[in-house]
Amino acid sequence: MEDAMAKAVRILRDEHRSLSAVIASLEQLARQARDTTVKPDFAVFRAMLYYIDAFPERQHHPKEDAHLFARLAARAPQARGVLDELHAEHVKGGEMIRELERALLAFEQNWPQGAEAFAAGAGAYAQFHRKHMRTEEQQVLPLAERVLTAQDWQAIAAAFAENTDPLSGAPIDKGFGELLARIVATAPEPIGLGRRWDKAPG
Repeated sequence: MEDAMAKAVRILRDEHRSLSAVIASLEQLARQARDTTVKPDFAVFRAMLYYIDAFPERQHHPKEDAHLFARLAARAPQARGVLDELHAEHVKGGEMIRELERALLAFEQNWPQGAEAFAAGAGAYAQFHRKHMRTEEQQVLPLAERVLTAQDWQAIAAAFAENTDPLSGAPIDKGFGELLARIVATAPEPIGLGRRWDKAPG
């Protein structure tokens, strides 16, 4: 039977993989959208940004701060510097999503203008996220596995089990499962199962 530490770490890593998949897809599609002869399906971009905002920024990251980071700071004071940096990055990530949402709105309203700005924003967010996740997985989780108690891990596992990411395959709120299914169904190949974006007329 999976113990609390193994369960919590598995959920965290599963959520990171799921988020990374959506962000990588967003980055790739935004690059493709720089081709102004092909009009993108903006609903796909809106769904991806909604997922990134509604799941990680509002659920995953706050739970990292409140449950994993807080307990680790108490058990390992030497980690407070990196934990403060990661918390600040959680705040910055939310701000970057707001900027991406504004860039997408401008792109959709002014297409084909705005493609480069949106692609640049998506690329910057993807790079930011990859660096952030590496710090968590290479520095924070190994330290947490060494110093946190069984009671700590039970609380962390219980908190994260409530909001497991839809791509991880674990129990999940129905709305997120439907959202990811819609993204996969409408995103064009090879990202998803939808048809390729049509050439723009003229």
